[in-house]
Amino acid sequence: MNKNITRRNFMQLAAASAAASLISSAGHAREIGDRPNIVIFFLDDSGYGDFAHNGNPTIRTPNISKLMRDGVNFTQFHVTSPACSASRYSLLTGRYPGRSGLGSWVIGPNSKRHIHPKEITLAEGLRKRGYKTGIFGKWHLGSPNKNNGKSAETLPLAHGFDEWIGTNVSHDYGNAMLLKSDPSGTDPIKGYSLLAKNLPSNHKMCASLTGRYTEAATAFIKKNKSNPFFAYIPINMPHLGIHASEKFLGKSRRGLLGDVMEEIDDSVRQVRKTLEAHGLTKNTLIIFSSDNGPWIRFRNTARSKYGEARLHVGYATPFRDGKGSTWDGGHRVPGIFCWPGAIAPNSVEQSPVSTLDILPTLFALAGAEIPKDRSIDGRDIRPYLMPAKYKKKVPGFEFYYSASDNKPSAVRIGPWKLHIRISSQTGNNYGFKASRETPLLFQVEHDLGERIDRAGEQKDLVAKMMKKLNTFETQVEKEGAFWDAE
Repeated sequence: MNKNITRRNFMQLAAASAAASLISSAGHAREIGDRPNIVIFFLDDSGYGDFAHNGNPTIRTPNISKLMRDGVNFTQFHVTSPACSASRYSLLTGRYPGRSGLGSWVIGPNSKRHIHPKEITLAEGLRKRGYKTGIFGKWHLGSPNKNNGKSAETLPLAHGFDEWIGTNVSHDYGNAMLLKSDPSGTDPIKGYSLLAKNLPSNHKMCASLTGRYTEAATAFIKKNKSNPFFAYIPINMPHLGIHASEKFLGKSRRGLLGDVMEEIDDSVRQVRKTLEAHGLTKNTLIIFSSDNGPWIRFRNTARSKYGEARLHVGYATPFRDGKGSTWDGGHRVPGIFCWPGAIAPNSVEQSPVSTLDILPTLFALAGAEIPKDRSIDGRDIRPYLMPAKYKKKVPGFEFYYSASDNKPSAVRIGPWKLHIRISSQTGNNYGFKASRETPLLFQVEHDLGERIDRAGEQKDLVAKMMKKLNTFETQVEKEGAFWDAE
């Protein structure tokens, strides 16, 4: 009898141990909401109108639409810059591009400067809270080169990321490289290995990028299923030139652009499937957005290094202009936050927000400390995500639109947007002129296309907004950038 009792107890203990192991492996070792896993998809040059859920009639993005249905769709979501490097800087730091010291909205592979080592990124703050961190896609915040002594501080491992596979710059640069982190690697610098170079001449490699990133991201999730993790997935597409893998070629009614978008949509499907398979869905926040609007500069270009570019450019509809512009087509992008069990499904939030708000919000959710020795320009928008839990009012929307020099061209306060200069790569001013003496004013919730200048009838508001802009410029200049002390 004693032997049977002992055996029974042993079997019960074994079963309990197995169950505990299963729960742990399924990702439930932490309470739901305790340091939630974070996944950020950040596309390149994908416009507001490139998605089925925003009305595109010939591009199928069912998994992105499901992401929206399972979470909250921000219909007024902004980026700080209409071009790559500056926009990514703001996402990762919660700071305006003018604080970066980079001097330009895009830094090339031979740029001396890069994101400064004193900047505190999303990855660094989350890693201090025990997160595993990985980047699977385009970096574009620095490259090791002779001008910076091939500095290790140029690449992701120096900025809080544990692992990386991706391109140093956009894949259309002549000397763009596909790299991966590698403890034994030495090319181009220690800690990295070169997978491919001169990417524009390597269509097969470019066509594999989205699939490679997806595979690496899902492997990262599986490997870290028992830990809190941050997976940053900045896919290279649909930035010109666009490339889709063979599996997706010819599948979309929209042609190659549609093929590319549908492959990105499938990446979302695979990541969510992996999360579900390991029981991580209810403790993972997924954010989906783009770095800026579509590159409409090539909308009328039949012959270029990108080939027939006219048909490969997306849509900023219903906003004016696109990439490289401080009209809303350059700064308004999709913004979806999905966290089943925490964020109510089928939610729509019309209050304007921006990528600046992501770092303060994620740090608050993860219990990470907000830096107090520098300006953090974003807001904690948890009340928009979970209004039943977070009652505090989100501060009003005050937002500065940066141009090619990373200095402001426009300011938005509430529904009003004031332009002091017009920035567009197309060279089209649409019949308007703007200066500090004669700014333009639009009510952009009534007038989505920024067509009707209201400055003449709102002189007090113009004066108030100009004062805000002047104060902001003075503060940025006074605080300076970390590079200024070099």
